[in-house]
Amino acid sequence: MKTEYRPEIDGLRAIAIAAVIFYHAQITIFDYKLFKGGFIGVDIFFVISGYLITSIILKELILTGTFSFKNFYKRRIIRIFPTLLFVMLIFLPVAWVCLLPSSFIDFSKSILYSLGFNSNYYFYYSGQQYGNDNALLKPFLHTWSLSIEEQYYLLFPIILFIIFKYFRKYLLIILILFFIISLQLSDWLSKNYSSLNFYFLPTRVWELLAGSILAYFEIHLGRRSKNQIYNLIMPTVGIILIGYSIIFFNQEMYHPSFYTLLPIIGVCLILWSSDKNTIVIKILSSKLFVGIGLISYSLYLWHYPILSFARITEFVETNNVKKIILGLIIISFSIISYFLIEKTTRHKKIKFKSLLFLLVGLSLFLIIFNYTIIYKKGFEDRFPEIIKKIYINNSAILKNSKNEICFDNKKECIFNETSKKRVYLIGDSHFELISFYLKNKLLIENYQFITSTIVGCIYFPGFSLIDAKSNRETNCNENYFYKLESKLKENNNSIIIFGGRFPLYLEKNNFDNNEGGKDFNHWMQENKFIKKGNFKTINASFKNSVEDLSKKNKIILVYPIPEVGWNVPRKFINNYFYNEEKLNSKYYITTSYKVYKDRTKTTFQLLNSIKGENIYRVFPHKLFCNNLLKDRCITHDEKDIFYKDDNHPSAKGAEMINDLIIKEINKIR
Repeated sequence: MKTEYRPEIDGLRAIAIAAVIFYHAQITIFDYKLFKGGFIGVDIFFVISGYLITSIILKELILTGTFSFKNFYKRRIIRIFPTLLFVMLIFLPVAWVCLLPSSFIDFSKSILYSLGFNSNYYFYYSGQQYGNDNALLKPFLHTWSLSIEEQYYLLFPIILFIIFKYFRKYLLIILILFFIISLQLSDWLSKNYSSLNFYFLPTRVWELLAGSILAYFEIHLGRRSKNQIYNLIMPTVGIILIGYSIIFFNQEMYHPSFYTLLPIIGVCLILWSSDKNTIVIKILSSKLFVGIGLISYSLYLWHYPILSFARITEFVETNNVKKIILGLIIISFSIISYFLIEKTTRHKKIKFKSLLFLLVGLSLFLIIFNYTIIYKKGFEDRFPEIIKKIYINNSAILKNSKNEICFDNKKECIFNETSKKRVYLIGDSHFELISFYLKNKLLIENYQFITSTIVGCIYFPGFSLIDAKSNRETNCNENYFYKLESKLKENNNSIIIFGGRFPLYLEKNNFDNNEGGKDFNHWMQENKFIKKGNFKTINASFKNSVEDLSKKNKIILVYPIPEVGWNVPRKFINNYFYNEEKLNSKYYITTSYKVYKDRTKTTFQLLNSIKGENIYRVFPHKLFCNNLLKDRCITHDEKDIFYKDDNHPSAKGAEMINDLIIKEINKIR
C-alpha cells in the first residue's frame, strides 16, 4: 500500500547519512574533530523506518482488515538485498588483496552474519567496540544497523498484526508500554553493559517505536498537526535538537539512553509538522537534500568499506584532501548503484521471481565462498613466506594445571610449587606475552614460577582501574592489589619482576610516533585509575610499594619496550606487498629513538627513583634502539620479528627480552 510521498523525509535521510559519513571519515579542522555525534544519524534512520513501516501496515489493516505479508517482505527484499549483495561482491576481491588471513576470516564472518540478519550480535560477541579506531578497520561493521532493521522487519509486522486483530483498542497503550520498557532498559544497559546496549535490538526498538507511535496518531487523527504556530516553530526546534546532537554528542556519552531522546524528539517534531511553507521543511524538501536522501541507502552501504579499506591500506592517514577524494568516490559509486541497481530492481518490468532467483544464487555463492575462506584459514598461501611469518601469532598462551588461561585471571598461576626458589612475574598484557617462554626457562632451572598479569595493570596498590563509561571496576582493582601485596609480603628472598607498558598509564595518552602511526585503541579514554588508598598518584604507589617489597626480596624492573604506533604486519604489506625484489632486500620498520625517549621520560624518572641494593634493572630498548640504525628503534626486520601487531611483542621479541631477564636472575643467583 502506497503512502503519501513526503520529500522532507528524504531531506532527513540526507542529514542522517551526511552525519554518519562525516563521523566515520573523522574530518578534523585544526585538530578538532567535527561531527563527533554523527553516529546519531543511524538513530534518525530508525525513527524514519518505524514511522514509514507502521504507516504502511496500519493503513492496510484499517482499510482492508488484513495485511499482505507476502507483498511487505517482497518490498523489503527488493529494497535491501540487491545493492547489499552487489557491494559485498565488489569488496570480496579487494579483501583478497588487502586483508591478512585473520582479518580476511573476520571479514567473511561479518558477511555471513549479515546475510543471516544478525551481524549486530556477531560484532558484539566478537568484542567490537563501535566508534573506536580499530572498528574503522572492519569493512562491514556498518551492517549491524541493517541487521537491527531486518530483525525489526521480520518481527514487528507479525506482532502488530496480532495486536491489531486481538487487542486493537489497546494498540496505542501497548506501543507506548513497549517504548517505555525499551527506553528504560536502554538507559540502564548504557551504564552497565554499553556494548550490548549499542547492538541489542530490544534496546534500539524504542527508537523505531517512536516513529510507530507517531504514525498511529497520524492515521487515527486522520492528519498531522494543523496548528500553524506549532508548524512554524517545531521544525526549527527539531532541527536544532538534531544539529546539537550531531555536533556536541560524543563517543564517551551513554548511548542509546535518555540522552538520545534529544535527536529522536527532534526527528518526531519534523515528521509531525505538515506545513510545507516553513523554512526548515522547504530546505529539507529542496532538490539537493532530496537527491542525497534518495541515494542514502547506497551511500550508507558504500561509505564504510571504502573508508575502511582506505585506512587498512594507509591511503587516508590524517590527510583531509584524500578524504575529500574518497568522498567523491563514495558519491560516484552510490549514484551508479542507485540508478543501476536500486531503481532497476524496483521497476515493474522486472519479474520478482527472476530477481529472487538471482538474489538466492548470489547469496549461495557468497555463503559458499566465505565459508571456504574460513575453512582455508584466510588462504594463507596468498602471501609470501616473510609476510606469513609476520602475521602468525607465535606467542603461546600460558595455562595453569586446570587448563585455565592465566592472563587476566584474578587468581595467580603457580608452577613447580615444590621449589623454594620463587620468581614472580607481575604486569600487563606485554608481560603476559613473555610469561610462557620465561616459565619454560625458569622451570629448567628448578624455579617456582608465579605469574599475575592483568589487562591494563602493573602494580598500583591503593588504586582501582575503572571503566570510564560504565564506572565499574575492572579486574585491576583495589581488592586484587590488596591480595597480591599480601601474598608478596608473606614471602622472603623471592625474585619479583615488574614491567609493562608504563608510558600508557603514566602519560595518560595513546602513543603517536609522529610519523603517521597512532594507537588503534583509546584505552586511556575508556579507563581511569581511581584513588582508594593513601597514595596520591599511581607513580607514588608503585615507587613506595616496590621499595617496601625490596627490603626482603630481589626486585627486577623491566624498563619500557619501545612502542611502535604502526600495525607492523599491515605496514610491511602496504610498503612491500608482493614485491619480491624488495622483500628479498634488507628492510626495517622503525620508530624514532627521540620519540621513544620523550615518551618514556616520566617512566625512566619513576623507575630510576626507586632505590635499594636489591633493585635490578632490565633495559629492552638497548636491544632494539641505535644498534643498527642511528637514532631509530627497530620494531621489525626480515629476520627478527619484534612485534606481532601494533604494540605487543611477538614470540621472537619475547624471547629476546626473556634473555635479558634471565641474565639478571643469574646475577642474583
